[in-house]
Parts: sequence; C-alpha cells; structure tokens
Amino acid sequence: MSTTAIAPEAPYDGSRIAQTLASFRSASGLDLAFGGPVRGDGTAIDITATCGAKGVSLRGLRVVNGEGLGGKTLQTRQPGSVDHYYTARGITHLYDTAVAQEQIQTVAALPILVDRAPRMLIYLASRSRLGLGGVWFDSLRPLIRTLEREILIDDEVRNRLSRLAPAPTSARSTVDAAAKRDLAERREMAAELTDLAGQVIDPEVRGRLEAMVRRLSATPGEKPAQLAPAVRLAAREVDVLRQVALGNSNREAAEALGIVESTVKSYLKSATRKLNANNRVHAVRMAREAGLID
Repeated sequence: MSTTAIAPEAPYDGSRIAQTLASFRSASGLDLAFGGPVRGDGTAIDITATCGAKGVSLRGLRVVNGEGLGGKTLQTRQPGSVDHYYTARGITHLYDTAVAQEQIQTVAALPILVDRAPRMLIYLASRSRLGLGGVWFDSLRPLIRTLEREILIDDEVRNRLSRLAPAPTSARSTVDAAAKRDLAERREMAAELTDLAGQVIDPEVRGRLEAMVRRLSATPGEKPAQLAPAVRLAAREVDVLRQVALGNSNREAAEALGIVESTVKSYLKSATRKLNANNRVHAVRMAREAGLID
C-alpha cells in the first residue's frame, strides 16, 4: 500500500509550510516570515520557504548551528531577537548579505521543539527597528505549541504507516492474508486517530486528523470523497485563495491579480463564508480538500 495517499505533508514540508509561515506572520504583525526544518543531525537548518519576502535571497539558505541569530537559537534552543541586525553583538554576521537584500532590521528566531529536540526554526522579521518584548513572544506561544503538536502527531502517524508493509505477490492466499492484516491495521489507526482528534482543541489540527481518518477508512483502491463547499466559488474567489495559499498578503494578492486590496478582502471574506471556514488558512485547507485549488 502506498503511504503517500494517507500521510499528509509534515508541517515543515511543501505547501503546508507556506500556510504555517502565513499564520505566524499574521499573528506577529511583522513584515515577513521565513524558515524551514532542522537537519536530522541537528547541525543546521534549511530555509525552504518565505512569506512576505521581496526576493529570493533567503530561500535555500543553510544556517549552521552557532552561526547568526538562527544558529545561536538552534544551539541554545531558546527564542531570540535583535532590534538592529547589522550592528547586533553576540551573534556572527555570516548571513548579512542575504539579510541585507530584504532590508531587514528587526529579527526574531523561534525554535520549534519536539521531545526537546529542535525540528524547525521560524524567523519573523521587520524592515523597521522594533523592540520585541516578552508580551510579543508570549502572544506566539499558542501557535508554537500547536505546530509542535502537529509535528508530534505527524511523527506518530508516519511511524505507524511505516509498519504497514506492502502485500507480497507470490501467492494469492498470502496476498489475501496481508490485505486483511493491512485493513485491520488501518481500522485500528483510524480509531486511535478519531480519539486523538477529539482531544485536539485547535480546529486546523483536528481537521487534518479527521481528513486522515477518512482516508484510512476508505476501501483500498477507492479514492476518499472530497469535501464539497456549500456553494460553488466564483473564479475570482478561487484566484484569491490560490494567492493566500502561496503565503501572500492581501496587498500582494491584489498586485498579483491586478485588483485593489479592498476587492481581495471582499472575495476572501465571501469565500471564507461559503466554505464555512474560521479564517483564511482554514479556508485554504477547505478549498484544497474540496479540490478547488492545488
């Protein structure tokens, strides 16, 4: 059985990191967010995505343990910030060239820890000089805890899926027995995930778990039914949701689509209402599950 049909992207892979960064950028009130996963050996992080960046200087950057603000954060496993990056003491300035191209002044680095091990690093930055105090950091703790919980859940699901070995093809009886074992495993996992979803407060995480339960409960070979929105979305509403899925702000979406920002807000509000979503990130997820956007 192919596990890719069941296991979602980890929160720090692919398109989901764009949603994650958009959430942190919105909650922080800063100009841009960027980040990525910590390498398996814990020696560096790879910046795989950005949200609100003007260029591509940060994307693909590898930040080594101990170097720069991110490397120091990776080393100490504690959040950190500087209000004037270029003159900041206590950090090395190995990455100044990439940072300068984004005209960044204030930077904060947030380590995402699972079982005390750093798994991801998120940067939040402003092109103005700001003093980020304890209240600002505290406001982001719920998002950090949710993300840590998502990674923990993904780990558990992936570990369980890895134990679902593909059925051998040497004999029909062996195939049938393996298929029965596979079905029993899927049902057991679905039951456990259903219980887990009931304990999760965050609607985004709960929604993902419920979607995984639907996939696990589907008959092998059958594509699980997609969620359909209550009302068909207009073409422009879909266009706006695609821009949001890329991590673009309302202003950036307006520029990309050649419309004014107030119109973007109107389309987004209408699409969110039609999809019965709680916020823009939730609307993107619902639209994806409904097959309206990639």
